[in-house]
Amino acid sequence: MVTAATVITFVCLSTAVAVVLAESRNWRIGKVVFKVIASTAFVLLALQLHAPASRYGQLILIALLLSWIGDVCLLSRRTRLFLSGIAFFLLAHIAFVVAFGTRALDKRSLLASLTLMSCLGLFTFRWLWDHLTNYYKTAVGAYIAAIVAMCSFAIAVSAATGSWLPAVGALAFAASDISVARDRFVAPGLANKAWGLPLYYTAQLLLALSVK
Repeated sequence: MVTAATVITFVCLSTAVAVVLAESRNWRIGKVVFKVIASTAFVLLALQLHAPASRYGQLILIALLLSWIGDVCLLSRRTRLFLSGIAFFLLAHIAFVVAFGTRALDKRSLLASLTLMSCLGLFTFRWLWDHLTNYYKTAVGAYIAAIVAMCSFAIAVSAATGSWLPAVGALAFAASDISVARDRFVAPGLANKAWGLPLYYTAQLLLALSVK
């Protein structure tokens, strides 16, 4: 039997692909409509899975809602709205960290992942550095730090609980952020969205599914 969660997941992924197609045709209205539908779907999935019933679920839901707002802000390429989008996604990453902090954590995995993710974060920051203006250097630096924390805590949760959803979801989210950064600061182009957007929505769905 097809469940509501399955339908919502299908809607999210199919409209994510539709966003990429709208981008390829420079169809502004389609891009906006499909992106809002796709982002709303991952929030609805968390609600369908009764996220408000637990503290962890509530925090995941807050993080997804912050991501939803960030998505809307990033529909514009204006600097002010783009920075607002970064701010909301920064808060989303922090909310995910707090959510993961409510679960059991494997301390060894946390230390190892913090070390590895910090190295990757520094490498990414150095890659972007020459492409950033002063205020973006501060914003992106804070954002990368939040990503490092989110991924590290997610890996520690997965190691402790045996559920792969937090770790894979967080790492996919972080990887999708690379596509956004490359598109904005390094080499704009459809290729960034072609892989980044589906990966981003897959990540959000996995994180929403982790409330089960």
